[in-house]
Amino acid sequence: MSTSTAELLKGAAELFPDEVVTQAHVRHLDLPAGAGRFALVTLDNGLDHTKPTTFGPQSLANLDKAIDQVEKEAAEGSIVGVGVTGKPFIFAVGADLKGVELLKQHADAVAIGKGGHDVFKRLATLAVPTFAYYNGAAMGGGVEVGLHCAYRTVSKAVPAFSLPEVFLGLVPGWGGCTLLPNLIGADRAVSVIIENSLNQNRQLKAKQVLELGIADALFEGADFLEQSLAWTASVLNGDTEVSRPEVDRGAAWDEAVARGRAIADSKVHGAAPAAYRALDIIAAAKDGDLQAGYDAEDTALADLIMSGELRSGLYAFNLVNKRAKRPAGAPDKSLARPVSKVGVVGAGLMASQLALLFLRRLEVPVVLTDIDQARIDKGVGYVHAEIDKLLGKGRINQDKANRLKGLVSGVLDKAEGFADADFVIEAVFEEMGVKQQVFAEVEAVAPAHAILATNTSSLSVSEMASKLKHPERVVGFHFFNPVAVLPLLEIVRGEQTDDASLATAFGVAKKLKKTAVLVKDAPAFVVNRILTRFMGEIQNIIDEGTPVATAEKAVEPLGLPMSPLVLLELVGPAIGLHVSETLHGAFPDRFTVSPNLKAVVEAGKRGFYVYDSGKPELDPEVAALLKQGDTVLTEEQVLERVTGAVAQEIGLMLDEGVVAEAQDIDLCLITGAGWPFHLGGITPYLDRAGVAERVNGKPFLAPGVASVPA
Repeated sequence: MSTSTAELLKGAAELFPDEVVTQAHVRHLDLPAGAGRFALVTLDNGLDHTKPTTFGPQSLANLDKAIDQVEKEAAEGSIVGVGVTGKPFIFAVGADLKGVELLKQHADAVAIGKGGHDVFKRLATLAVPTFAYYNGAAMGGGVEVGLHCAYRTVSKAVPAFSLPEVFLGLVPGWGGCTLLPNLIGADRAVSVIIENSLNQNRQLKAKQVLELGIADALFEGADFLEQSLAWTASVLNGDTEVSRPEVDRGAAWDEAVARGRAIADSKVHGAAPAAYRALDIIAAAKDGDLQAGYDAEDTALADLIMSGELRSGLYAFNLVNKRAKRPAGAPDKSLARPVSKVGVVGAGLMASQLALLFLRRLEVPVVLTDIDQARIDKGVGYVHAEIDKLLGKGRINQDKANRLKGLVSGVLDKAEGFADADFVIEAVFEEMGVKQQVFAEVEAVAPAHAILATNTSSLSVSEMASKLKHPERVVGFHFFNPVAVLPLLEIVRGEQTDDASLATAFGVAKKLKKTAVLVKDAPAFVVNRILTRFMGEIQNIIDEGTPVATAEKAVEPLGLPMSPLVLLELVGPAIGLHVSETLHGAFPDRFTVSPNLKAVVEAGKRGFYVYDSGKPELDPEVAALLKQGDTVLTEEQVLERVTGAVAQEIGLMLDEGVVAEAQDIDLCLITGAGWPFHLGGITPYLDRAGVAERVNGKPFLAPGVASVPA
């Protein structure tokens, strides 16, 4: 260890008081086939095998000491090579994010980047060949430490492999941006660093790691280390030659960077800097100057660590990985009752999706009912077809497919279907009278303990339960479409919902692997209320006279995955109109019903755009329907007005106690509406832009929660 590196890491360690320290154990073994004595460094944080291994300053210092030892042995000629692996099932998952979010000074952030570089690049300068054995989950710095080695193997059992930094608001800053394109080419590196990260942190499978050229060999998980060591021996003995294709440093490199910029533009619209900083480093790496690349990574990493976007990304990470697992306000889970049979009222697409989800996650009997046998048969047929798709993809085996199909059924008679059901959910037409009638029929035949759940998107759960003998067992269970993809589940407590029913609902949500958020019974709950206010303001602005293209482009700084009118098309104009009418009835001073939207729905149009040219263009028939005033706003005025409306609505929702805290608003928008992870949802952006202060007189979040600590 150099004196400068030791001092750097010692100083940085003081900034990470809660670091889970990773040890780097060195052991020696004789390679097979007489290849010689070998040093194996194992990364292990001493916790159980489900806990990730991370790199904080002390952990880096421990790895540095291990490299001191093997460097000396390599120089003496007492070892023929060095390998790096992890504890069972986990290789390493990168930097210690808990410590990173505490950093307050730019110089401290530089020290973290430089410290990692100084340690990792020593692996590339050892006097003997180095090998990385990716035996388990590898992300971020875990991938990067292996990139500094000469050779890499990967286990088929690896559950996740990625460079997720751009997803969080960072760049791969310990060699990823520099080494990966020089190893596998710029285009493949852009796919891993930019495209996968901005597609909800898409993970690589082990086979893809091999096919991309990141790893040189792929082995089964059961005897992965033994196979890797045997392969290592064959490499050192000259029996196996590792050949890699020459990297194209011509026009293909520039085209790859341009492709990356197009991907970033389509995903974040320039609203977050991380992807663009990473692409700048990849572009500069074309000349193969590794040290210049490392220096650029240090600078970019430090700049981004001290940015609001990164703090928002870490805030979002903590919401999804911590808060989501301990829902605010959830009752004692010991009150939850077991659920051994589920009833679904309805057999349409939404009901069928719900039936499939309950079937797959709970693996209990699921019975659907509807008004005629043809609908029921279609619903059950949908579930069977989806199970067959899972079988075809190898996600389940034939025995499980047969078992699941045997668990789902459909009947016309609710008494026959629900007499022994523990949990009945309705997914029928969104009209109060219809839903009240359905619940009255279910209450008459279901057991006294059965939960009656509604998938309503905007109607009052309390009113829905008001005519029942036992309204205390009615709970809102609002899923988001597509049910299998979006994690959020808004659990709505009606005025008379009791703790046991609520606890059972949360217990079921956990088994369904959904992110459950407790919501007060208020009009449209959380996501639909905010989106309707957001969309309503856009529609108002268009109705008043601002061109559609201007209104759409104005909100690009929010970095949304799609424009407002494309989102409306996805939701369905008729559904959007219905929710806006519901909220107009509740809050007529803030929610309007757009006459233009009403005209679009009455004309039977499915959206505002046509795609004949391959990109969205305003439908001429819709354009002919639009009746606009003469008030034309600039993009800046549109953004100010829309964000102001959203900030006002969130402030009112928090005052009303719709959710416990602003954090729950953000968790709902991230997991239920695809709101940008790198923005932390919406409230960090509104705080950072000064909108919350301007509209409500105070920020939504305390200093340091999604910002640099004071």
